Amino acid sequence: MTTTTIENELVDLERQYWQAIKDKDVDRAMQLTDDTCIVTGAQGAASIPRKAFAGMLNSSAWTLNEFEFVGDVVTRAVTDDVAVVAYKVREQLTVDGKPLTLEAADASTWVRRDGRWLCALHTESIIGDPFARDRQPMRPDSGR
Repeated sequence: MTTTTIENELVDLERQYWQAIKDKDVDRAMQLTDDTCIVTGAQGAASIPRKAFAGMLNSSAWTLNEFEFVGDVVTRAVTDDVAVVAYKVREQLTVDGKPLTLEAADASTWVRRDGRWLCALHTESIIGDPFARDRQPMRPDSGR
């Protein structure tokens, strides 16, 4: 399989993953998730077993309404069985009953096991000032 073929396949799988989350298709998302999957983002890092990940997708606290990859998707086949996909994404969500739109930089590491690609790592960083100057200052009384 050529690198271009792997890269195209992984970009398609990344979109399928997002679509499964949008559709709340837990079965499809689980078909694409390695056991265990590492996830990092604004809340930190976690190593999440497949069952716990399924529970997160069923959360009623948030809903992914729309998503769009923005700009170029960067891919790299590290080996025939490990590849990385990175991109910017625009998300329209409902969080705690309120609409929210955000842009983030995301990356996933995919591994091929028994002929199937599985997401072993996913990261998301909210787009903004790299020194967080665009964020609210921490308040001593709130721990934030």
